[in-house]
Amino acid sequence: MLRKLIALAVLFACASIQAPADAGAAAQPNDAATVALLRQRIKHVFVIYQENRSFDSYFGTFPGADNLASPLAQSHGFKQYDPLGNQWVTPFRITASDTADADHGRPALITKADGGRMDLYVATEEFGLLARGYSREDAQRVGLLTMSHEDCDTVPYLWMYAHNFALYDHFFQGMFGPSTPGNIDLIAAQTGQTQWARDATEEVAPNSQGPGEPVVNDSKPPFGPYPNGAPSPRKRQYDQTYATLFLTLAGADAKDATSDSGDIKQDIVAIGKLGHPAIPWGWYQEGFGAKEGAAGDPYISHHNALQYFGYLRKNPYFWRGVHDLTALYPALAHGTLGNRSVVFVKGGDENPFGLKPADKSPYVQEHFRGDDDHPGYSDSQISEAMVAKTVNAIARSKYWHDSVIFIFWDDSEGFYDHVPPPQFERCPDGHPCGDGPRVPAIVISPFAKDRSVVSEVSDHASFAKFLGRLFNLPALASLPDEAPYMPLGPRDTNPLLSDLVGGFDPERLSGTKAPIPASAAIIPDAIVDAIPSKMSCASLGITPVSIPGGAIPAGFAPLTLEH
Repeated sequence: MLRKLIALAVLFACASIQAPADAGAAAQPNDAATVALLRQRIKHVFVIYQENRSFDSYFGTFPGADNLASPLAQSHGFKQYDPLGNQWVTPFRITASDTADADHGRPALITKADGGRMDLYVATEEFGLLARGYSREDAQRVGLLTMSHEDCDTVPYLWMYAHNFALYDHFFQGMFGPSTPGNIDLIAAQTGQTQWARDATEEVAPNSQGPGEPVVNDSKPPFGPYPNGAPSPRKRQYDQTYATLFLTLAGADAKDATSDSGDIKQDIVAIGKLGHPAIPWGWYQEGFGAKEGAAGDPYISHHNALQYFGYLRKNPYFWRGVHDLTALYPALAHGTLGNRSVVFVKGGDENPFGLKPADKSPYVQEHFRGDDDHPGYSDSQISEAMVAKTVNAIARSKYWHDSVIFIFWDDSEGFYDHVPPPQFERCPDGHPCGDGPRVPAIVISPFAKDRSVVSEVSDHASFAKFLGRLFNLPALASLPDEAPYMPLGPRDTNPLLSDLVGGFDPERLSGTKAPIPASAAIIPDAIVDAIPSKMSCASLGITPVSIPGGAIPAGFAPLTLEH
């Protein structure tokens, strides 16, 4: 351990991922009968895509899951050394809704995972912050924060959904990296491996800095809008030119990608030959449409994956699918989504509901009104309130009876998780591109399993697999402009990854068991609008599992001194 800590202090980002580690049972062959029933039952797919939480940080004590009480946890980083405090730390519970932002860049995540040992979260964070000029006190606070976890006393709505429906406990972020790769991965099942294989001159730098393929960092999108003014060209990512779900969802309308479509010409032809009608979709993101560069703009451009693809941004057919978050609620109430739909929901850094943190600190009141769950500006209870408002609106709409709602997170925030991720192709820096650490995933539907934990190995590409199964879309990896470069490319044909169908109840789909009523998903508005929440573990009747240790370590505080 001492040798590792010294190496970290000298060469912060040099730890490497070693051989793949088992991350749970591989996905089972798809049940064609179940998928046929799913196609009959589900017409509307909603994805509430939140930010930056590891599975253990939110569900590390969830009963029945691969949690912190498991033997695997005890042997994978459960006890970590705090070099600044000269103490050993084990996972500990907090109730703070507002916390600092940990380092979740690619080098830090790789180092923290330590070749699947998952044991360098505290030390990596501390040495990284010291190197960036933070004080010892602040570096230690955030280092210790990486080992904290919350439960149903702090995020009760999320625990209620996981309890009443199904929780995936082996769902991983698809790329070792921060938010942008996660957002791109959700719509493309890759972050540019096809483009890297096609054009080596666009290879990302070995230090993971600046634009390059595959996308591994938060370089600004190549196309606006930008909330704080246009970034310089050298800070913008390259135009992404490979297939996405929006192309396959377009069906016969894929031909409308007339601009900036040179690298997907054969894809467009292949999709058009199938003759499938377009499936309507919408990307609803908080702050979209605000005056560009306006003060207090809640819009976060590098969370909008469409702005990275010229053929999505430059062609009106696709770009008109992007809306402000607040436009979703009247669309649900008035039933204007169409007969089938796919809806993506993104928050931002200033919730539109007027909710304020419970913490009366002036700094917190001013800086923690975000609702996309990203530490550093989002309050976790306000964030789950945004989720609850969206779930409530769907459950009260005509769409509930033939819908599914997925709640995903884009990356793990650099918070501890004990499960070693599976490993796929290697990136230009010599480390595996993915998978990255575990993140939470929840399915809510009348046809979901209830009170269930689903342990099939999944990642963000599993969503592409799911849409492909549900709507009979061609796999992105099968398209002619991507297929020649495989396995560098989309992972939606990877047999190791599930299609998320394991979260559904075959008996409910077949009609031999009653669907789950909307009431199981609805939280009364008076509760949702109250911060802090009036719900708790006790009111939910859920008892988190007990884990060894758990003492709050000396020197810990959820925010740095400058806050």
